[in-house]
Amino acid sequence: MRLWGRFFLMLEHACQELLRHKLRSFLTMFGIGWGVCSLALILAVTEGFRRGSHDSWKQFGDRVVMIFDGRTEMQAGGERAGRRVWLYWDDVTAIREQCPEVEAVTADVKSYEVAVESAFNSGRFLVIGANPDYQQLRNLRSSSGRNIKWPDVNHKTRVCVLGNLVRQQLFQDRQALGEAVRINGHRYEVIGLMGQKTETQGNMDGWDNEKVVVPFSSLLQDFPPAPEAVSRGRVSMIIYRPRSAERWKEAQQKVRAVIARRQGFDPLDEAATPIRDTIEESGMFDDMHTALQRFLASVALITLSLGGLGVMNTMMTSITERTAEIGLKKALGATRRRILVEFTLEGLLLALVSGVGGMVLVSLLALLINRLPLPPLFAGIAVDGRLVLGLALTLGAVAIISALPPAWRAARMTPVQALSFDK
Repeated sequence: MRLWGRFFLMLEHACQELLRHKLRSFLTMFGIGWGVCSLALILAVTEGFRRGSHDSWKQFGDRVVMIFDGRTEMQAGGERAGRRVWLYWDDVTAIREQCPEVEAVTADVKSYEVAVESAFNSGRFLVIGANPDYQQLRNLRSSSGRNIKWPDVNHKTRVCVLGNLVRQQLFQDRQALGEAVRINGHRYEVIGLMGQKTETQGNMDGWDNEKVVVPFSSLLQDFPPAPEAVSRGRVSMIIYRPRSAERWKEAQQKVRAVIARRQGFDPLDEAATPIRDTIEESGMFDDMHTALQRFLASVALITLSLGGLGVMNTMMTSITERTAEIGLKKALGATRRRILVEFTLEGLLLALVSGVGGMVLVSLLALLINRLPLPPLFAGIAVDGRLVLGLALTLGAVAIISALPPAWRAARMTPVQALSFDK
């Protein structure tokens, strides 16, 4: 109890000293607060961009890889380079059976510029023939109504799911669920509606908002993109998700090797089956955000360090003004440790109050900005526990480094030196 009593007594004395030098303390606190605010804003804003980028990738499809038709650039199996390579449903089956590194795999068939009309309006849109697996992997699921089911695929049911912009053009503000549209002259029932998607990661075949999704068996029956899509089971694209995001490269090599064995091209020939890997692209965005965050944080740390120099200068000036007081305390029995703790505590208190003020300002800015409409790829100012803990540790380190030299100087004074000091 006596120890805590001494601590609170020293804390009270430190507060009194800060209040006695109001202007000097305020300028020092402003420097520390501004440094903390700058560092917190930089870290929170770049984290907001990182989260926004991840959210955008998830709209496109969470951890998915797309494989497209290509053309060989290497000779293999007696075949010349430049041979066209198409993708088939048999390739999907082979990947599913021979690649344990793949968690899920499916394909789609597309028909472009298909006439779609309702009782109120019409337009031409991209129609995708899909199954439930494709809807799940590509995140083309309905936000209202239902998704395409396997019985729809097996029985060639004429049902469809509309993208948000397709719904607006065909029905405007009217009820669309359960209504009929004519796709290439065939009557389809609207069973689902996709929500608005903010897509900025470069979709390979257009915005999801402008797509119509139907069972692939219905598309092949009513408006196939090419005769081979029906007769030989050719697909527009294969899409899969690896079991482990950390082993995406290994899964990619295995998948390409399976297709290469079936179609007779070199598995090292990447041009034969071009691949778009969202895991790799997302990792590149992460690396870019991390590099930018570190660079900007280093600039903000310089500002915070200048604030720390302000704490050191304030403490040095305070010690100079209070040299006689230090000498008197030592003459009355104050130990070197007590003087060291007292002045260190004063510096820490100065930095702590400044840092709390900076964090309060950042929190208020985050609360205000996050309520506003946010641009694409930005999830708002991300102030979380990890950020607060990191800033607290950084601020504590700066405060200790700034406060210890003046406190050590005060503690080393002898009573004779202090009492004879001439300002």
